[in-house]
Amino acid sequence: MTQRRGFLAALGSLPILGLDIGWAQAATSGTPPMMGMMNMGVAASVKLAAVDALAAGAALSDLVKLANTSSQPGLFRATLTAAPVNVPLLAGAPTQFWAYNGSLPGPLIEVMEGDTVEILFENRLPQATTVHWHGLPVPPDQDGNPHDAVAPGGKRLYRFSLPPGSAGTYWYHPHPHLTTPEQVYRGLAGAFVVRAKADPLQDIPERLLVISDLKLGQDGRIAPNDANDEMNGREGQFALVNAQRQPLLQFDRGGRERWRIWNASSARYLRLTLPGAALTLVGTDGGLLERPVAGLTEVLLAPAERAEVIVDASGNKGRGELVATPYNRGKMGMVPAEQALSLLSVDFGKVAGASLKPLPAMLRGIDDLGRPMSKKRVVFSENMSMTGGKHSMQFLVNGQSFDMKRIDLVSKINQVELWEIVNESDMDHPFHIHGTQFQVIEREVDGKVAPASYRAWHDTVNLKSGETVRLKMVQHFKGIRMFHCHILEHEGAGMMGQLQVV
Repeated sequence: MTQRRGFLAALGSLPILGLDIGWAQAATSGTPPMMGMMNMGVAASVKLAAVDALAAGAALSDLVKLANTSSQPGLFRATLTAAPVNVPLLAGAPTQFWAYNGSLPGPLIEVMEGDTVEILFENRLPQATTVHWHGLPVPPDQDGNPHDAVAPGGKRLYRFSLPPGSAGTYWYHPHPHLTTPEQVYRGLAGAFVVRAKADPLQDIPERLLVISDLKLGQDGRIAPNDANDEMNGREGQFALVNAQRQPLLQFDRGGRERWRIWNASSARYLRLTLPGAALTLVGTDGGLLERPVAGLTEVLLAPAERAEVIVDASGNKGRGELVATPYNRGKMGMVPAEQALSLLSVDFGKVAGASLKPLPAMLRGIDDLGRPMSKKRVVFSENMSMTGGKHSMQFLVNGQSFDMKRIDLVSKINQVELWEIVNESDMDHPFHIHGTQFQVIEREVDGKVAPASYRAWHDTVNLKSGETVRLKMVQHFKGIRMFHCHILEHEGAGMMGQLQVV
């Protein structure tokens, strides 16, 4: 902590970061930050658009669906293209995003468990890219990891099958070496839903809410990262739902809805509340829980996490707001105080007054993975220095910065393992691993161990500063898997490792 206090004291002499005053970007388009080390110098500021510059209050849009061109049962076949697209947001020049099939968010991919998926991907970006199928149980050579980049102008066929039991709420986004943060903040992300053949909640009306971040300059261009973004992770002045600012959701399908919520932000944590409605958690990253968790007043989603929530509002006839309330994740430097942020308005005026049936007591069975045969330990840490009057920072896994040529851990295929994830840094970090879902077993802080309060499948889990999380997992395919912090600027700056499954 002494090192951090010294670093922050030095930062105190720099300009305060606000909506109109920023530090220089650490990287420009096409030029990634120095791997494993970020220089925190001061340069020209970027003026950001006012927080009310985007129109608000339009009806919430449904996600555009990716069309299945196959007539064969059990086969989903489609084409996905990443390319620049111009969108009129502010008066004057349009804003250039990078998008899948010209859609923001990217088009919804919706399949059934047991289906085979064939996606022909075409890259029309000025950078190499991949499509990472976040959380899905796909082989390493189909996972869109950094070793498998598609060059500008290139094409790639992704093909994989989704086994029974894989129903859940997933997403897809780029995962190239070094440039993932920029490609995501320019708009590349889409939802992926795998539906169950037998879903105990299938009769409840459903909403899909993809929450993303936008940092927009006064000139209408997407602003580059500044040094604060590189240090803490990027947060824009806008948090959008289905690419809309504060849309209106008409709660008119009865008194209960099932919301699938994605945190598709680079770094923003979503501590979600909806006063006037009762919240019940029924699903996490990898699908339904064993049993509903009722009586919630808030749901916390770290970057990349997803949740399925039942919203009950049978007695509400007014309006409400889905709000991201302040969450202290340990940001460093001179940053504005956290403020509550309204994400969307909800009109409950047409809610039926009829009583609601109880939810099923049991949603599905989730067997414990059993006795671990081996153990892994992953430590997140940060290293700050002021050598030669220049401020720099590293984000590390087990004391090392990511190296594409280095294998950090080795696992055996189909073997149950206990992973101990330790956060020795000063801020929260969400841990994510490719290719599998895991079960959180327990958390430990200051020597106090608390077992997980419910059994669920996850591919992303948050760790507070000083916290240890223990989890069980199994890898079912041989090959290289990435594991990393899903604050994308931290991943890009070295907080990532490679697992070889043999």
